[in-house]
Amino acid sequence: MAGVSRQTISAIENRSYSPSVKLALTIARCLDMDVNDLFLLVDAD
Repeated sequence: MAGVSRQTISAIENRSYSPSVKLALTIARCLDMDVNDLFLLVDAD
């Protein structure tokens, strides 16, 4: 639905890949969710 591979979704879920803003918004739209409920901003200290 989001136009990416299962491997990309898996990498996002496993936190080994950070999606672009466009992809994050697309995934949220596909799941009928708010992007803020799907992705957390983590400080990179």
